[in-house]
Amino acid sequence: MRISDVLRVKGIQVVTVTPDTKVRRLLAVLAEHRIGAVVVSRDGIAVDGIASERDIVQALALRGDAVMSEPVTAIYTAEVHTVTPQTTIEEVMRMMTERRVRHAPVVVDGSVRGIVSIGDVVKTRIDELETERTALTHYITGTR
Repeated sequence: MRISDVLRVKGIQVVTVTPDTKVRRLLAVLAEHRIGAVVVSRDGIAVDGIASERDIVQALALRGDAVMSEPVTAIYTAEVHTVTPQTTIEEVMRMMTERRVRHAPVVVDGSVRGIVSIGDVVKTRIDELETERTALTHYITGTR
């Protein structure tokens, strides 16, 4: 399975904020959309960074609530690990585990085309395993 399969089910909506967005507004955006991360983008197309709940928590722990008035660029992750629609689920799982990231924007020709979370990847893999198990059960029992 590939990331394109995940996006076909999940959809391609990507929530973005501009680099000058305040952390307080970022929190509102995350809560409003019930998501754990947003892509930071000057133009809504290119990926300039990613800001997650984890980034906010770490900044609050280090600098206190003054961080709430700072721009998202004060807390975001600038080195973003991206994937393409052709990336396999196994490759994404490996990358997320090794690099300790929970969200990966899907990029094609420099343009963000989706985002996948570790939850999306795990759900896809579980669904894949359940389908394989059902097929094997039907094969063994001779039922359909």
